[in-house]
Amino acid sequence: MNEVYIGNIIKQKLKENGRSITWLAKKIYADPSNFSRNLKENKVDIEQLLKISKLLKVDFFAYYSEILKKNKFME
Repeated sequence: MNEVYIGNIIKQKLKENGRSITWLAKKIYADPSNFSRNLKENKVDIEQLLKISKLLKVDFFAYYSEILKKNKFME
């Protein structure tokens, strides 16, 4: 795995928690339609990702860190 599909991961976690994209967009003060499109395109702002991590209690940054470790960028 060389790419993180963060939008899909966020959607999966929302589903597990019985929440919707619209709910999350409102919580992070984002326009629901733009936010939904950004998730489909895997474009999530770092500040938004931090807020989402806190709301869903998931370290979404860890998915990116794992790729760095696998590709040995940390050496």
